Amino acid sequence: MKLPKRENFTQQAKELIIVGSLNPVKLQSTEDAFTLAFDRSFHITGVNVPSGVSDQPFGAEETLLGAQNRAKSAKAAFPEADYWVGVEGGVEEDARGLFAFAWVWVLNKNGKHGQAKTSTFYLPEKVAELVKGGMELGQADDEVFSEDNSKQKGGSVGILTKGKLNRTEYYQQAVLLALIPFLQKNLYK
Repeated sequence: MKLPKRENFTQQAKELIIVGSLNPVKLQSTEDAFTLAFDRSFHITGVNVPSGVSDQPFGAEETLLGAQNRAKSAKAAFPEADYWVGVEGGVEEDARGLFAFAWVWVLNKNGKHGQAKTSTFYLPEKVAELVKGGMELGQADDEVFSEDNSKQKGGSVGILTKGKLNRTEYYQQAVLLALIPFLQKNLYK
């Protein structure tokens, strides 16, 4: 994907944020969180970059690494931006079952970063079995719930809450929390 030159954005006097994904949910949640946090608009665009982890990350560490890799790869692809954002969804298993979550990692042009994790929720047994069998969560949701490309819509959280909380809203909170070091600069070095 060829991105426009930086000078085209500076005429708008908006800071540029590059998200390490083309998923519209990740782009919208980033835009919503930045706008809310800083009370101004930004130019948001995505780039298709690899996460460097499994298609379906297992565990907090692999998932966080995927978010970091996405942000860093977005920076490598478009170093002229002001911020780079990585959002990576993952799953983990404990004695109660398989649960889902995502990590967000935000990097700014000064090298400062922030990170946050979404809340977690347990997956239904049918979905969990497909994921443990090697299927990516979005694909498992599509199969179990007869959906099409649900990960670019409401996602698991939207399906399971019957639309009361969609994936954009779910990620938005974590993006906002990852921005705390940028909002409270005097408290975070």
